Amino acid sequence: MDRNKRTFINVFAQYVRTVINICLSLYTTRLVTQALGESDYGLFMVVAGVVTMLAFLTNAMVVTTQRHLSFFYGKNNLRKVKSIFSNTLFLHITLGVLLVLLFWAMMPFLINEKDGFLNIKPDRIEVAKYVFLLAVANMFISFLTAPFRGLFIARENIVYISVVDVCDGILKVILVLFMLVSDADKLLLYAFILLCVQLLNLLAFSLFAKYKYEECSLLPKIKDVKGGEIKRIFSFAGWTIYSTACIIFRTQGIAVLLNRFFGTVINFAYGIASQVAGSAAFLAQAILNAMSPRVIKAEGAGDREGMLRLAGVTSKFCFLLLSMFAIPLCFEMMTILSLWLGEERASANTVFFCQCVVIAAMCDQLTIGLGIANQAIGRIRNYSLLVNTTKVLTLPLVWMALTLEMNVKVVMYIYIIMECVCLILRLFYLKATTTLSIAAYSKQVFLRVMPPTLALVVVCFLCTILPHTSYRFVITFTVAVIVDVIVIYFASLDSSEKQIVINIFKKLKK
Repeated sequence: MDRNKRTFINVFAQYVRTVINICLSLYTTRLVTQALGESDYGLFMVVAGVVTMLAFLTNAMVVTTQRHLSFFYGKNNLRKVKSIFSNTLFLHITLGVLLVLLFWAMMPFLINEKDGFLNIKPDRIEVAKYVFLLAVANMFISFLTAPFRGLFIARENIVYISVVDVCDGILKVILVLFMLVSDADKLLLYAFILLCVQLLNLLAFSLFAKYKYEECSLLPKIKDVKGGEIKRIFSFAGWTIYSTACIIFRTQGIAVLLNRFFGTVINFAYGIASQVAGSAAFLAQAILNAMSPRVIKAEGAGDREGMLRLAGVTSKFCFLLLSMFAIPLCFEMMTILSLWLGEERASANTVFFCQCVVIAAMCDQLTIGLGIANQAIGRIRNYSLLVNTTKVLTLPLVWMALTLEMNVKVVMYIYIIMECVCLILRLFYLKATTTLSIAAYSKQVFLRVMPPTLALVVVCFLCTILPHTSYRFVITFTVAVIVDVIVIYFASLDSSEKQIVINIFKKLKK
């Protein structure tokens, strides 16, 4: 299959998968809260949350595996690819076992009837221990799945990943529906369901990868395990983890500051905004999964100019596909939140916070491809220190603003401004370390995304001056998406990209 067509199909597959899974996730959450009730759901969140807070480690390891495999695929060095896979698999197993032992040792201190750190009712202590152990097992299996998932991304087999992920979401809904009518302890059953689904994920990725790709092995080949290789991979993973930790620290740090100055009401508004931001990040990451292998392979093949051009294409499509739904969402935020949370909880602060995090996410997408370009080059330490440490600097600025008794809205203005600063830093860092031309990048990305962005704003504004009804947002989203797709085709795509779209529709017609 032509590389451009494959990329287009991969982006489309990930986009559809993400939309479906977000809807399934929202429905599953509603069913789970209905089945468990507030007390048991809260218990699950606090017990399993101690383990799942480390989920970002799995994502960092997937990124690390995919980067190194893609780079040597670009060099057509299959022997090195086999070595990389064995080393990453060994690293995942080792780290997974260490984390299991760590959590096993922590359990008596966290969950204890007399003086446990977690505040749990005495009659639920035993159940909490089993839930904790099942969550630890879930985390370990997730760690083992990461290298196989990274292999599929590096191989650009995104359609298979999308199918597995959608089946994962559907299976959770089916099993949770079964849980509703079961007589077993629903909290324990829910933790077991999540473990079973994660195990099926591991089997789906590992067995098919072993069948399809000769470089894959189900166990690391000891002869290929090398200390220097593991050190290099672990160093890359460490800085990737640092970058993710900076974002988490910023998010949680703002929550703590808002709580200190304003109390839990503002925390609710910010918490909902954080969930919206997480969905936006989930969508953006899905698109990156489809685009990043080509960027890294181009660098591995020694095509630096082609790599930078693909990084620009990545930024452009990430912004366009996110803004297609993000801009209408900003205009109809009050209605959407009212339907989701209830009118009494959709406050003006909640709406404003959600609008701001969506705008900040769109700003981030404008140069997100340059982050992938830097991963391809491998100079991740200085980039992480410069860009992601800057994101953490949001916290002292927010603290200063709140200490000066500024309006709470200033917090979100600072949030957006710091994202724009990071946008600029990416540009100048890549200009300093590569042959990137800021003028050429601006022409390729910024100027190309302006027409559809302006069209979306105008269309959404015109739709929202219509008489308000509970389902006016359906009209806004439908009209906005249709207009956006038309403007993107004529104003944002270059001639080669238009030809890809034409060829795909010709095939679909046949």
